[in-house]
Amino acid sequence: MEFVTVFLVVIVVLAAVVLKKTIIIIPQSETKIVERLGRYYNTLEPGVNIIIPFIDQAKVMVGMTRGRYVYTDRIDLREQVYDFDRQNVITKDNIQMEINALLYFQIVDPFKAVYEISNLPNAIEKLTQTTLRNIIGEMELDQTLTSRDTINTKLRAVLDDATNKWGIKVNRVELQDIIPPATVLQAMEKQMQAERNKRATILTSEGEKQAVILQSEAEKTAAINRAEAAKQQEILHAEGEAQARIRKAEAEAIAIDKITEAVGKSTNPANYLLAQKYIQALQDIAAGDKSKTVYLPYEATNLLGSIGGIKDLFKE
Repeated sequence: MEFVTVFLVVIVVLAAVVLKKTIIIIPQSETKIVERLGRYYNTLEPGVNIIIPFIDQAKVMVGMTRGRYVYTDRIDLREQVYDFDRQNVITKDNIQMEINALLYFQIVDPFKAVYEISNLPNAIEKLTQTTLRNIIGEMELDQTLTSRDTINTKLRAVLDDATNKWGIKVNRVELQDIIPPATVLQAMEKQMQAERNKRATILTSEGEKQAVILQSEAEKTAAINRAEAAKQQEILHAEGEAQARIRKAEAEAIAIDKITEAVGKSTNPANYLLAQKYIQALQDIAAGDKSKTVYLPYEATNLLGSIGGIKDLFKE
């Protein structure tokens, strides 16, 4: 009785083991490579798959989990990221620095990923490191620090082309840190400080230059305005004198006309006006300093003639 019980238990266990090895459930975005008697047989799809136990075996490959290499028979088809350790690289101008990169890739052909390369994570890591050294070696330090996008693009293109035969698609590469030596960092800080001081000095001198220019332009404008004002003043003064002379001449002309009307056309009114001027001059002389002797010129006899003419004029 005990033998029968043990036999039944063994049968049940064997059936469970066979059933487990016969039915394989593949999660979404994963797959397995199945070999039949050591030769590739099929690539399992997500869902329930049935294989022949002990004859069909899942192919084991090297993967990476939490930064460590592990052996697994499951192939993850999702996009994966590898965070590589920092590595030393040398620039074109012989500056040694440390760089670490992030690699985003995806397995698009599980067959090639299993059979075309023996250790896929290690191959990708070494290829990334050597390619990164080559790219940095063609660039100088300043260009390296300011051209991350260029480095990422070049690195992704090289890796994508090289890993194509492994069934890998490199989506993007990101440089996390670029760390130059401490001495270079100090020199760069001093250079940046000197550049800031230079820009401050240039801005200060530019400000002073603009201030001088604006001041000279203001003085120039003020001088032009003063000259323009003086010019306008002289013009207005001259125009005023001209208008005054014109009005005076017009007044004298009217006076002559009036005198002509008063004395008649037969008599010359100039004699009257000339005598009037002489009389006014004598009045001015008489009103002057009494202690001074005044000598009349010879032409003063013309005054007497003019006065005589006035007398004759009034007689008429």
